[in-house]
Amino acid sequence: MAELKTKQTDASVDAFLNTITDEQKRQDAFTILAMMEAITKAKPKMWGPAIIGFGNKRLVYETGRELDWFIMGFSPRKQNFALYVSAAVKDEQGLLAKLGKHKTGKGCLYINKLSDIDSKVLQAIFKEGL
Repeated sequence: MAELKTKQTDASVDAFLNTITDEQKRQDAFTILAMMEAITKAKPKMWGPAIIGFGNKRLVYETGRELDWFIMGFSPRKQNFALYVSAAVKDEQGLLAKLGKHKTGKGCLYINKLSDIDSKVLQAIFKEGL
């Protein structure tokens, strides 16, 4: 079985976010960072070169494979923000309907910018994602 490439690192979260050249995207990233930190009550850590994760959990797949992962996280990608809130994506369709402009994937919520969505609904999704 191949080893997971995305692991927690000692890299600086602030230094990573400060490399975002688009001012609005950088501000949104710091806002999402503060929201997730407040809700998870965990310090942010870099996971690989571009994902910020909060907390730790052990995932066990049906195959028996186990790996360390974060409880909640996000990645400020060039085209959008990938928000890793797996439980909420599957279970919170009512909240997602009120969120605003977004897309979902397997365990991920994608938004372009915070002004496209209702921040209070996003915070509720984060809380439910725990």
